[in-house]
Amino acid sequence: MRLACCVDFGSTYTKAALVDTSTGALLATASHRTTIDTDVLDGYDACLSSLEKQHPGAARAEVLACSSAGGGLRIAVIGNEELVTAEAGRRVALSSGGKVVAVLSRPHRPDAFVELVQTTRPDVVLLTGGTDGGNAQVLLDASRELVASGWSGPVVVAGNVDTQVQVADVLKDIPHAIAANVVPKIGVLAPESARRAIREMFLAHVIGGKQLSKRADFTAMVRGATPDLVLTGVELLAESAGDVVVVDVGGATTDVHSVVELVSEDTTTGSGPGLSREVVATTPVTRTVEGDLGMRWSAVTTADAAIEAGLADEALRAHAVRRQADPAFLPATADDEQVDQQLATAAVVLAVRRHVGRSQVVIGPDGRIVERTGKDLREVDVLIGSGGVLRNNRNAIAILEAATGPTTEGWQQPEHPLIVIDRNHVLAAAGLLKDRYPEAALVLARSAVADQQAH
Repeated sequence: MRLACCVDFGSTYTKAALVDTSTGALLATASHRTTIDTDVLDGYDACLSSLEKQHPGAARAEVLACSSAGGGLRIAVIGNEELVTAEAGRRVALSSGGKVVAVLSRPHRPDAFVELVQTTRPDVVLLTGGTDGGNAQVLLDASRELVASGWSGPVVVAGNVDTQVQVADVLKDIPHAIAANVVPKIGVLAPESARRAIREMFLAHVIGGKQLSKRADFTAMVRGATPDLVLTGVELLAESAGDVVVVDVGGATTDVHSVVELVSEDTTTGSGPGLSREVVATTPVTRTVEGDLGMRWSAVTTADAAIEAGLADEALRAHAVRRQADPAFLPATADDEQVDQQLATAAVVLAVRRHVGRSQVVIGPDGRIVERTGKDLREVDVLIGSGGVLRNNRNAIAILEAATGPTTEGWQQPEHPLIVIDRNHVLAAAGLLKDRYPEAALVLARSAVADQQAH
């Protein structure tokens, strides 16, 4: 039996799963608070000890890990037009497992690049601009401004291919990777090449630089940023389960991952309203990160957003203040659990709305048009909940149900999905296994749904 220990160094908890790589069977799981205050491998050692007690031999397993500890992967995006290459870069950065800390488009102030470097403190800069064969100057100018700002960290270049050799000459000794253009032509978004390059930069230049561990084996075991690997696991599951959405509610952020088969739609539908298209195309694989929606570090902004949206009353804010002041707070009473459920419900509903956007009929010069923003997830087959509050809450299904069904406001959220909870955190583990053990990874990803269907 060949074993793999799949580890997720999270911002709050470190989770470990022991998997039989020949069958994809989940043999044991363990978790421990992430020991960012000492050495992140202290928490891992505690998990490994627990796994060994459950399944002797776990200590000899191959270790594959992902990490969002120490703030995760911070990405700044530099593009040309706000609604085209800059927006495309933002979407690519999110799908790569990063938290987008800044988006800079033209026109901008002369000191904008210096401010970006000094105030947002990105780990990686994603440089975009120009379609292939289009404007060649904008990408070159941006690279020169970036160098002049004093930036010396890693850069991923994913703009006009005709300019990329010149841009590489400008960047010179700054670590950089050249990827395919994220917007090769208007209306097309091509994220995969840039997504791979960002992962490579994360492994080569970021994960070790965060100094999360003094031990060399930490950088050796990490394969990518946690959200990137989770999304890979979601893609695997979608191969057999159909269209899938995963909502991951954390202490600081709420992430939404979706993998759907896109349906081509005409701009006109006979006598009905036409369809307004977005300049940057929707992609089958999408991830969004809501940095103001979370259970602890972002509890106050979650409560404020919920109150503004009419999802909660003012009383929620006082409870949120208490939780944000003490991120280690755990519910001790039924009332505490009820408040956490309110916060989680607000985070899920608002994050899903922001991910999907909405459909509205508007009157324009050409008559009635369906103005659509975001992604249409109304026909999604499976909705999966992840994160500690959902894994440990008896009303987790009800929390997710609040973000489903038809709405009078036109939100394109899942209407009749199968709802399950990723209680064993298998999607991250499946993403970690995919490259080395694709069959085991597929079995493990499917178990997120199959185990609960059986019950």
